[in-house]
Amino acid sequence: MFQQSKRHVASYYAHSCANLLNARPALVGDQDTDVVIVGAGFSGLHTALRLALAGKRVTLLDASRVAWAASGRNGGQAILGWSCDMPPLEAALGYERARRLWDGMRWAAQELRELPGRHGFDCDYRAGHLWTSVMPRRVSLLTEWQHEASHKWGHDGLQFISREQLPEWVASERYQAGLYDPEGAHLNPLKLALGLASAVERAGGRIHEQSKALSYREEGGRFLLNTERGSIRADVLVLACNAYLDRLDPQLASCVLPVGTYQVATAPLAPEQASALLPSNVCVTDNQFVLDYFRRTPDNRLLFGGGCTYLGGMPRDIAGATRPFLERVFPQLKGVELEFAWGGHIDLTLNRTPDIGRQGDRYWLQGYSGHGVLPTLAAARAVADAILGRPDELALYQGLSNRSFPGGKYLAAPLEAIGKAWYRLRDSI
Repeated sequence: MFQQSKRHVASYYAHSCANLLNARPALVGDQDTDVVIVGAGFSGLHTALRLALAGKRVTLLDASRVAWAASGRNGGQAILGWSCDMPPLEAALGYERARRLWDGMRWAAQELRELPGRHGFDCDYRAGHLWTSVMPRRVSLLTEWQHEASHKWGHDGLQFISREQLPEWVASERYQAGLYDPEGAHLNPLKLALGLASAVERAGGRIHEQSKALSYREEGGRFLLNTERGSIRADVLVLACNAYLDRLDPQLASCVLPVGTYQVATAPLAPEQASALLPSNVCVTDNQFVLDYFRRTPDNRLLFGGGCTYLGGMPRDIAGATRPFLERVFPQLKGVELEFAWGGHIDLTLNRTPDIGRQGDRYWLQGYSGHGVLPTLAAARAVADAILGRPDELALYQGLSNRSFPGGKYLAAPLEAIGKAWYRLRDSI
């Protein structure tokens, strides 16, 4: 469905990481390994690093470049939780098992804070996430989650921010209130991925770019995976392709829907102007169904996103499509230069629950539904632990049911688009 590329898209992240974008060789000829992982995004990199540090021979393949897709293009917001929130997880698993997943998410937040220092790289990590309400009637969602997080899930550090206090956090009249989470964070996702890739290689793992996996089969109790110029045999296969799984595994691919998302980065602002927009330097999201998200960069740009498309394409003019929403939040930036505009594809599941599982020695990680910086790390720990003989946490994820999208290959996206249009209308009323 999607074409591989030898270059990263022209995003702010690629610009800021230009000196780190070292090409890695393609897989050529026949190789043998303990674990082969398809997809060098967050899921694959985190899984590979944990396995390599445990002494496994790990080979990571990517059709394009390390973090070429969503892992290297996303909003860079490390927010606790999943796209579906907690009710579907508790309904499927019961309170005790859902609580274990939530505790794993808090572990991921702490682990992500410590990973760069442990492995000697920088990813522009900054602590703090602010969840805001645009509509007065949705302020209660903030206070309800604050109470539930503290009394039910043991997360008692959330701070309610009243409308009167909001100027200390965000210079916009659009919001009614906010909820601050000190365990959330924001970062440069491409720097994170490239740092992880280097850590994998230092631990003995191998990474091959420009190595599209064409097919795989089980043969003699092992997996044989074929690429364009080589093949690899492995005891364990991990599919971490997300929206780009496509024909490699049609059954798994039917459980996710690729959706386009996009964002922009302004030209560098004057330091005092950038600081005035977000005085506490937190990342911000709102609780609209079609949400806006934004944050500051270390070089004083504003990164702003929120648009998405369900039919596979992107707006011809991403900057033009995004500007009205940016200026709606920050009218003081009217006419600001938008130096970068880019997009990519995320993978939605029908219920927005993550799709993490195994069948024998074949594992998969997908379905983060636009909320993956922390969930990929939590899921990777579950998969890596299962490969190392500790399957308990993966069993929690396997208790979630992710069905194929109704309508099949040709109707799933239009049906979702119709549903999205209804929610967008509801947000505007």
